[in-house]
Amino acid sequence: APGSMEAADEEKAGNGRAEGPAAAEQRGGGGRLRGCWGFLRRNALVVLTVSGVVAGVALGAAVRGAALSPAQVAYLAFPGELLLRMLRMVILPLVVCSLVSGAASLDTRSLGRLGGIALGYFLGTTLLASGLAVALGFIVRPGAGASALNAPGLGLPGGVPTSKETVDSFLDLVRNLFPANLVAAAFRTYATEYKMLLRNTTSGNVTWEKIPVGTEIEGMNILGLVLFALVLGVALKKLGQEGEDLIRFFNSFNEATMVLVSWIMWYVPIGIMFLVGSKIVEMEDIVLLVTSLGKYIFASILGHFIHGGIILPLIYFASTRQNPYRFLLGLITPLATAFATCSSSATLPSMIKCIEENNGVDKRISRFILPIGATVNMDGAAIFQCMAAVFIAQLNNVDLNPGQIFTILVTATASSVGAAGVPAGGVLTIAIILEAIGLPTNDLSLILAVDWIVDRTTTVVNVEGDALGAGILNYLNEKEKKDKEQELKEVKVEAIANNKSEGETSPLVTHKKQVSNTTSTADPESKESVL
Repeated sequence: APGSMEAADEEKAGNGRAEGPAAAEQRGGGGRLRGCWGFLRRNALVVLTVSGVVAGVALGAAVRGAALSPAQVAYLAFPGELLLRMLRMVILPLVVCSLVSGAASLDTRSLGRLGGIALGYFLGTTLLASGLAVALGFIVRPGAGASALNAPGLGLPGGVPTSKETVDSFLDLVRNLFPANLVAAAFRTYATEYKMLLRNTTSGNVTWEKIPVGTEIEGMNILGLVLFALVLGVALKKLGQEGEDLIRFFNSFNEATMVLVSWIMWYVPIGIMFLVGSKIVEMEDIVLLVTSLGKYIFASILGHFIHGGIILPLIYFASTRQNPYRFLLGLITPLATAFATCSSSATLPSMIKCIEENNGVDKRISRFILPIGATVNMDGAAIFQCMAAVFIAQLNNVDLNPGQIFTILVTATASSVGAAGVPAGGVLTIAIILEAIGLPTNDLSLILAVDWIVDRTTTVVNVEGDALGAGILNYLNEKEKKDKEQELKEVKVEAIANNKSEGETSPLVTHKKQVSNTTSTADPESKESVL
């Protein structure tokens, strides 16, 4: 019997050895499947969003030949319109609550330090973007030899914005920082218009005089709301105990808004598919557009690629010594949303959610910096505006002198602060730049004709600059916290060491007596210092 049992054991062992490779392969295959399934579950939203963009292109190409009427195109764009409406719905509570809670959670010193670094980053990157666009404009020369631009089918008749004086544009910017009515600021913005008045001079001649008149136009005054929310957060922090209840209210409101955003995000792939598909169907003569304005489109997108793919990641790497592309990999969903919606404000909810969950950025940093960045940091818009100014100058055979180039750089950097975070918001600010350097605004219809193409990469670069700025500030904040902790540890160790000398320590530092001398010599760190 013992012999038969040993034989049976040997047979089982032999079978195990024979089946080992097959079983191992099967287990390996199962592990790979589980790994793929886990990856898809973790990145389901990213995969669905990218699939939505691809499906939208395929849908637009398939439906384009069906010669849809304008009403049918509007019906096709309806699911995408719903996405835009949902994203815009949460912008107001998200911006106000996140800025109030963010400003209230940071002490005044940190707020000033982080705000100063953010302002320097925003201005520096925007100025770099403007300089890059002007340099590329002189190298590529998009407006040289563009003879087919007067062909019918290009431009948008009646779509050129009325020109505004440069001084009035900057005064409107300052006025919007201080809204007269906070409720009205949620849906109205101050803007200067002009009224022509007939005047008789003393010599008997009749002259027309342009008089500025203040009006309210449709659109959220995001600048005024941002400033008010920041100041309110600082004021609540100063109140101390009395302001705690209101700070908790804004924190709860902010968290509830982020839950709404997480629900809306699952609708993003469907909305993006129909937004992209309807835009492709709306294109009229793409061949004429590309042959006539192809160099301008190429130069603008090249500028966006260089700034967003090389310069901004280099700044992030130089500041943090971390891989910027791994950081951007966690932001595919908001970047795809920016590409589809052409609105940095509409991308803000998904950007805040992804940068916190995927990249681990502190909530206090992301909810303080990203709403401000979506309002004032417009790197992509600066490239677009400077390229458009150089393009129109070359189109009119105007050689720009150094003074005009400097004016373009400064005006584009300053006016991008007030550019609306909505589709085609940057076209209005190009009129300011053209007026500043004395160029005609009639050719702006050509920019409007291709704005729907260039505006997509513009928005992607805008939101990428905001995200990398938040990453840099988060790294600097974490580094400062670690340095402070190290300082406190060193102070504690020094105080304990000084206890061995006779009464030389500060009278504010007292030490509890240990039970035995052996423990005090063996474990000096176990002593408690009370400050």
